[in-house]
Amino acid sequence: MQQKFQNHINANLSLLKEKRLLLAVSGGIDSMVLFYLCHQLNLDIRVAHCNFQLRGAESDEDEKFVKSQCEKLDILLFVNHFDTKKFAEKEKLSIQVVARKLRYDWFNSLLINNDYDYILTAHHLDDSLETFLINFTRGSGLDGLTGVPQQNGTIVRPLLPFSRIEIEAFAKENKVEWREDSSNASDKYLRNKLRHDVIPMLKELNPSLLDSFQKTISNLQQAQTLVDDASRIVYRKVVTDINFQKRINLLELMQLPNYQAYLYQWFEPFGFRDWDSINDLATAQSGKQVFSETHVLLKDRNELILFPKQNEIEPIHFTIAKDQKEVKFPLKMAFCNVDDISVQTTNTIFVDEDKLQFPLVIRKWQEGDWFYPSGMNGRKKLSKFFKDEKFSLLDKSSTWLLCSENQIVWVIGKRLDEQFKVTKSTTKILKINYKV
Repeated sequence: MQQKFQNHINANLSLLKEKRLLLAVSGGIDSMVLFYLCHQLNLDIRVAHCNFQLRGAESDEDEKFVKSQCEKLDILLFVNHFDTKKFAEKEKLSIQVVARKLRYDWFNSLLINNDYDYILTAHHLDDSLETFLINFTRGSGLDGLTGVPQQNGTIVRPLLPFSRIEIEAFAKENKVEWREDSSNASDKYLRNKLRHDVIPMLKELNPSLLDSFQKTISNLQQAQTLVDDASRIVYRKVVTDINFQKRINLLELMQLPNYQAYLYQWFEPFGFRDWDSINDLATAQSGKQVFSETHVLLKDRNELILFPKQNEIEPIHFTIAKDQKEVKFPLKMAFCNVDDISVQTTNTIFVDEDKLQFPLVIRKWQEGDWFYPSGMNGRKKLSKFFKDEKFSLLDKSSTWLLCSENQIVWVIGKRLDEQFKVTKSTTKILKINYKV
């Protein structure tokens, strides 16, 4: 196995050579074999061990064991203790989900703070099969059936081509020490049930199960590349990226067969999981929304608009003093007096300063707001102005108003109010510029 591992590194993971590597080592057989192999190859390694404090003294003994192994080989060791149960109760998440989050958040911080290049984990072929079966039983898209990836950003899994049987045989032959995790014997978790009950039965039906699985994964991965290519081509045709928004043209998208598959490819990375609701959104009325933990997907006329959730509630209003020359928040704006007016644009206006009542106010629109749009006769409700200008719900929610007392001076970046425009009798001209 050692030669096979070296050949695998040379052929497929040469990127690890001459790099600063962080090994995730629990003390179990898989991670200890990875530790042994990487040390034998003289890779530049250091070790990170997580004590999740879930098995009492057993967890502490695992930590002591890993520490002793690192001391023998003079390898730098990082240890972190997590109150995993407390964190899981607080976040109302499963122990497994929380442990994974805590583990990788810490690994990534070690990588960044110490200028390391890659995190190495000891996932192997049987782990990939278990992940495949878990995703299969829960319902998954194609990407969930392509197994554990060999590399995912800075995370690399060098043992993926090797089976659990190969790893166990190598450990015994080379007298690699390890510790048994008692929780692996429990059928409390789905992964363990598959490992103890389902997979042995499948191997009994097909002794070459892992070889067959590798071929299946290879075929599925090739199919996934075709899906990715098609997704990118369609994306360029129907999606427009504007700042932090993605706008999907539904009229074009829905002409394609199986357009739902493209929605899955585009939105799954943003944490969306309710695919029935997302598919229904394409034909829903304007205004309907679907949420992930981080993003909002909004139906607006003939578009779907994806944008990040706002983490903070914006203050009701911001004031601008009479002699203030600049505003940096919530928008970047500049104020200055000029002798005459130049070309007025949507982002630059000129107003009669004597008609303003200070302090001015910047705020969001409210139901019942109205103003006198410049270039038009009479007043108009802001809601009607938005409709006529074909504002999306997102456009409306992100629009700011500049107000003098209770009157709208400017729908910022859109339209000046006729009452405040410069006339022949104006003696003081105030130039206001909105910096996009």
